[in-house]
Amino acid sequence: MLISQLCKEQDFEAEWFTNACAQLQHPHMYHRKLWEFCYIYQGLLERGMLAPGKRGLGFGVGKERLVSGFAAQGCEIVATDLDFDRAKAQGWVDSNQHSNNLEGLNQYGLCDAEQFFKLVTFENADMNHISDKYNNGFDFTWSSCTFEHCGSIELGKQFIVNQMKCLRPGGVAIHTTEFNLSSNDTTLDHGVTVLFRKQDIEWMVETLRGEGHSIDIDYSVGDGHIESFVDVPPYTNQYHLRLQLGQFVSTSIGLIIKKAEA
Repeated sequence: MLISQLCKEQDFEAEWFTNACAQLQHPHMYHRKLWEFCYIYQGLLERGMLAPGKRGLGFGVGKERLVSGFAAQGCEIVATDLDFDRAKAQGWVDSNQHSNNLEGLNQYGLCDAEQFFKLVTFENADMNHISDKYNNGFDFTWSSCTFEHCGSIELGKQFIVNQMKCLRPGGVAIHTTEFNLSSNDTTLDHGVTVLFRKQDIEWMVETLRGEGHSIDIDYSVGDGHIESFVDVPPYTNQYHLRLQLGQFVSTSIGLIIKKAEA
């Protein structure tokens, strides 16, 4: 099964990636965001979470296909995003990366419309102040490149720890984010987007394990031909596995965490 790991070029030729693309009805392309969606989908599939009766909570869902893709498998989904005013202020509304209702979350028709509106609800949620009403209410949680926007490295680290309370015992959390390939020392540590270093991920892993949760991780970095290319703003190149953010080169990392059993 997939474990916590960095996005690698070799994944794009794997059978699981091709199958996830097909399920999400997305054309194959070498883009780390697509890797994140497929990684989350496959990680949950392997762990038996994409099945009727399973309940999932998504953070910062934006316009992503995962909500409708999970509903198509019979999952009951609570999709959340930041409230409109704050999302507008941070630029997510103008860049069409924000949702404020269910409209648009099934825009690609991955799920039968009647089934979608039966299984999916939408709510505003602040990732820095997760409501206690979600406690122990879900079989799985997920987010795709979202918790690097919590405001700081520390807030992002706390989100990963805090969101575990939303899971039932034995539940699964899968979250992807930015990973700093250039430095394990200096980084972007405050602002709209931060870059997590290896030391930050190690803190999360140690803290999660200290609370009894399970996480296995592979920090190896890919060295494929496409990975030698670094995309730069405005990020329009067809190859986007690595990108320049400020003075740093980053890629995506995925975290898969199983909550401690009762």
